[in-house]
Amino acid sequence: MKKSGLMLALILSLTLILSACGSKNNNTNNTPSASPDASASADTGSAGSADGSKFKIGMVTDVGGVNDKSFNQSAWEALQKLHTDTSAQTKYLESKGDADMEPNLNTFVQQKYDLIWGIGFLFSDAMATVAKQNPDSKFALIDTVVNEPNVESVTFAENEGSYLVGVVAGLMTKTNKIGFVGGMELPVIQKFEAGFTAGIKAVNPNAEILVSYTGDFNKPDLGKTAAATEYNKGADIIFAAAGQAGTGVFNEAKERFNSGKKVWVIGVDKDQSLEFGDDITLTSMMKGVNEAVYKVSNDLINGTFQGGKEIVLGLKDNGVGLPETSKKNVPQDVLDKVNEYKEKIISGEITVPTVPEKK
Repeated sequence: MKKSGLMLALILSLTLILSACGSKNNNTNNTPSASPDASASADTGSAGSADGSKFKIGMVTDVGGVNDKSFNQSAWEALQKLHTDTSAQTKYLESKGDADMEPNLNTFVQQKYDLIWGIGFLFSDAMATVAKQNPDSKFALIDTVVNEPNVESVTFAENEGSYLVGVVAGLMTKTNKIGFVGGMELPVIQKFEAGFTAGIKAVNPNAEILVSYTGDFNKPDLGKTAAATEYNKGADIIFAAAGQAGTGVFNEAKERFNSGKKVWVIGVDKDQSLEFGDDITLTSMMKGVNEAVYKVSNDLINGTFQGGKEIVLGLKDNGVGLPETSKKNVPQDVLDKVNEYKEKIISGEITVPTVPEKK
């Protein structure tokens, strides 16, 4: 597999301060609908988009579902926009568990879809199997790599963006205790933890970092319980990288805010302040999932799809970063410090770890 630092042709139109994770299972909606937080998605633009009315593009979610307020939802919003811009037919299928992934991919193969997306690290095995069995079909993948000539893989340097929100947390904590709540303890989620921890320690080596994993991306109650435990131990900021379970972290923070206890959450994948409010969302570590899904899908329509390639997107590619709304709660001197560290990462002066330190 060839790796490329290829920048997306269509970058985030949200002004990134730093140049910057419940519908029915067989959804047949080919028409984009308004999203309450559609503005969280960058304007991928329609420049260069050909007529896509003859193309069918399908997307299979992981267990977080299409309304996860995170990366599955970002991917679907990208396909909704693609439909608007090109008239391509778009559809998603939800996976309620790992066992649904391979059958859902095969459903799109049988229906002769022109491009089939798998959204998330959990698709590694299912995508590898289905792509190998169907060499004439085209596939694309987010957050993991499958070495097949008919698969284009997109991964992100989550550790780099997480380092930057770690700098924010390390400089803004008042209790000197900071939490991290992850979903399943997978390599991609550990990248969030590793970068976040490193960023905190860079500016506040004496801070205590509390880490917990829910073991599931689809259960908000587990995220709520994990957040309650960390807040009760004194954490005043929690970074949530847990899919739907991360919603529970926000729910816990909101309950405390409503009872007069000020705590913060750092969102993931999207600008989650637009969904959960800036009274509890300190900032978010955004990933350009929607830009990647839009661009690769549009490449297919334009005849430039690149199977057998991995695209890796980090800070230098505007693939990760903080949203403009961070200015609401993060002081300018902290943002200046974050920008300083961003430049050091891009220049190579700082190498951000991808694996958490052994405890």
